[in-house]
Amino acid sequence: MAARGGGEPGRGGGPARPDAVPGWRIAQGAPALIAYSLGGGYPTPDDPGPAARGSRSFSGGSSAHTALGQDIELPARGATGRREVDAGRVRYVVSGWLGGYAGQEDGARLSVEFRAADGTPLALGVLGPVSAAERLGRTALVECAAEAAVPPGARGARVLLVFTRSGGGTSNDGYADAVSLTLHATGGRP
Repeated sequence: MAARGGGEPGRGGGPARPDAVPGWRIAQGAPALIAYSLGGGYPTPDDPGPAARGSRSFSGGSSAHTALGQDIELPARGATGRREVDAGRVRYVVSGWLGGYAGQEDGARLSVEFRAADGTPLALGVLGPVSAAERLGRTALVECAAEAAVPPGARGARVLLVFTRSGGGTSNDGYADAVSLTLHATGGRP
């Protein structure tokens, strides 16, 4: 099981909101898919970010608060299936490159919430936002990652990518790219 997300598929490339973001549900706001070649203060290939970046990244667009979501069903069988999850033998890694513009505090937050079959939340992991100080006052994407056990009883995961404008202006300059959620078996040890 893996959830992946970058700004590659779908329409976009500039600050205008696309009609849809393939693989993601637009939960709130007006996200944008920004081409690394756009410039004008947006992340470029010369700014810190993933080495293997594609052609675009996510942005908060024109809304003060923007959210993208994915709901993922965990495998029923196999090395990361229900029996292994319930025995405490499956771990997850959530990662993404999160950032913002120059000295502004607009940012992106990535979370994964594991849920029982009835939708009851069981555990939450959160990454970001990355502060301007952590970006050394520059436009940058910083790699963020966390690993933990998938909680017993989990049957699904909700991944949320939230962009928040904290300062003035009309652009939400929270940025994200290379979002990933993966499961792996622990080899029999919890």
